[in-house]
Amino acid sequence: MSDTTTTGPTRAVVAGPDEDAIADALESEGLRVTRVDGPLSRPVLEEAGIVEADLYVLTDVAEATTIPIVKDLTDELRTVVYDRNTVPEFVRGQLDLAIDPRLVDAEIVAEELAATGF
Repeated sequence: MSDTTTTGPTRAVVAGPDEDAIADALESEGLRVTRVDGPLSRPVLEEAGIVEADLYVLTDVAEATTIPIVKDLTDELRTVVYDRNTVPEFVRGQLDLAIDPRLVDAEIVAEELAATGF
């Protein structure tokens, strides 16, 4: 009998300022995390390893245009916005999950993402 256990992601890219320490929380759950801050572009994300990543966490909705970019690079990638601000309408269809850090702290989010990949 084969094992059908669902495993969570192993590699994440966290893009944007990380005031709520989601990157640290993901690392605490055993994920390999690459952090990217500053202006985000396709080349910057590719250099950060987005093609090999399982999870993309964006912490600044002002950079929401990166969601379609990363989804274009790989269909297997899960996308999460972890920001207090509202996600723009144009990106909602490509986004897997949006969480407000005021409602759920980084440790709980990381634990759930690491355990199941949601």
